[in-house]
Amino acid sequence: MKIEVLVADESHAKFAQAICDEGFVSAQERGTGIAKRTPEYIIEKMKAGKAVIAIADGEEFAGFSYIESWGGKQFVANSGLIVAHKFRGLGLAKSIKKRIFDLSREKFPEAKIFSITTGAAVMKMNYSLGFRPVPFSELTDDPEFWKGCQGCKNYHILEENNFQRCICTGLLFDPKEHITITVE
Repeated sequence: MKIEVLVADESHAKFAQAICDEGFVSAQERGTGIAKRTPEYIIEKMKAGKAVIAIADGEEFAGFSYIESWGGKQFVANSGLIVAHKFRGLGLAKSIKKRIFDLSREKFPEAKIFSITTGAAVMKMNYSLGFRPVPFSELTDDPEFWKGCQGCKNYHILEENNFQRCICTGLLFDPKEHITITVE
């Protein structure tokens, strides 16, 4: 079986419903919150070149993630990382996470990249890419971002804490903390 991880485009719109369904089922199984997304939203990300999809044997959805910019493009969120059940345990999540991170850096090289998660595996992947845990106050203050959390079953916790705390952990990659020195 060949699994390809690539930047999604319009041709992948046929997988949007499967992506949404997989995200919903996975959140229920884990008993954690996840912001629900519509197929139309997923397709919008694909058309804009702001999504990564994993395709098995050229025809089957295997995994997905997308990016969104906030706060005047000062922040970019890596969101919606999901691997279809059939393809779990193959290291695919790491490949998708690395590609969505690289896409974020390509599209928004100066932006701080953030992720919020309840999953230890996602935290570990983020740490390996140079993310650090931060309080929500270091993430975007763009109210539109926090509206995206309304589909999560834990939204009331976030709201009760004035959008400063929830059960998710905020993780941040600041490109200014990761400089590359080239010696000639």
